[in-house]
Amino acid sequence: MERIISELTRQRFAALRDYLEPLPRSGPRSGRWLVLTHDNPDPDSLTAAGLLGQLLRQAFRQKVTVAYSGIIGRAENRQLAKTAGFKLSHVRHLRLGSYSHFALVDTQPRTGNNALPEDAQATLVIDHHPPRKTTLSAPVVDIRTDYGATATIVAEYLAAAGLQITRAGATAVVYAIRSETQDFARESAGPDKLVYDTLLPHANKRLLGKIQAAPLPLSYYRNLGEAIHNLEAVDTLVLSHLGEVEQPDIVPEIADLLLRLEGKTWSLCTGTYQDRIYLSIRTTNPRAQAGQIMRRLVGRKGKGGGHSMTAGGWVHHPGNGKATSAQRRLGTRLAKYLRKKPEKIVKLLAKLPAE
Repeated sequence: MERIISELTRQRFAALRDYLEPLPRSGPRSGRWLVLTHDNPDPDSLTAAGLLGQLLRQAFRQKVTVAYSGIIGRAENRQLAKTAGFKLSHVRHLRLGSYSHFALVDTQPRTGNNALPEDAQATLVIDHHPPRKTTLSAPVVDIRTDYGATATIVAEYLAAAGLQITRAGATAVVYAIRSETQDFARESAGPDKLVYDTLLPHANKRLLGKIQAAPLPLSYYRNLGEAIHNLEAVDTLVLSHLGEVEQPDIVPEIADLLLRLEGKTWSLCTGTYQDRIYLSIRTTNPRAQAGQIMRRLVGRKGKGGGHSMTAGGWVHHPGNGKATSAQRRLGTRLAKYLRKKPEKIVKLLAKLPAE
């Protein structure tokens, strides 16, 4: 495990240790830690949060709760959470005011996709998305935009602390890196591959297979059928707008699938869930800055961000049956940003005949 520790990790781990060691066991600066994922967490966020909880407990003897908001929707993600053995709580079951320290992984303060209380400051932020101004005020910050997965960073921290990553933990890291980087096809760096190669021999291959082949609910196929039926395109951009979905993380999953359409280099999928329209952008261009485009796309009506090739966000649901129109406007705006001709957006598949 020693070989996966980068010099930067040694420095950042030392900074975390220097912050934590003087903390008293009682008094206003003591108390429990709450480690938070982003809303509707994916494998990277779940794994990074679980490992960070282990680090804080075992290396620094802190009292820690690891929690998420939204839902763990995708079958693979639910299987990962079960397989890894991470103790996860939902924020709705917690009294957030009882925590003294907040840590965010794979997300940042005031991005609109986590449960950090409005009146709370994050103590620790570990992420691989571009830094926000509000993030830099946290006492301990580790942002590495050249890393493909946040789980990679936290795995290095455990190695720096001399902690053993369990077999289940290794399985989770391997799957998190694989899913976040699309098997190293996008936005992955040398450290991700090094951690992956180091932990793969220690992973439980049977459990890894159970995660990858988790049983899918019928709703998945309903959403998939709707996405295919609603396919639209203009030039190299493919779009699909879903109606109400049972889990918002089906939207990025469909966006990934759309990008595989021959001749397409951009994809957009949208879907409604509760009071929001969720949207995901994917591109094959590593210099595209999809995250910046997403922020422009949602504007002040919601929140968004991402990487160069992947981005996600949401806007408020307009209600009164107007979601479909709002979704189509988002597609039109993206086409304009990409210098396509929105008036030439066409449906790809004719209406299927009734049986």
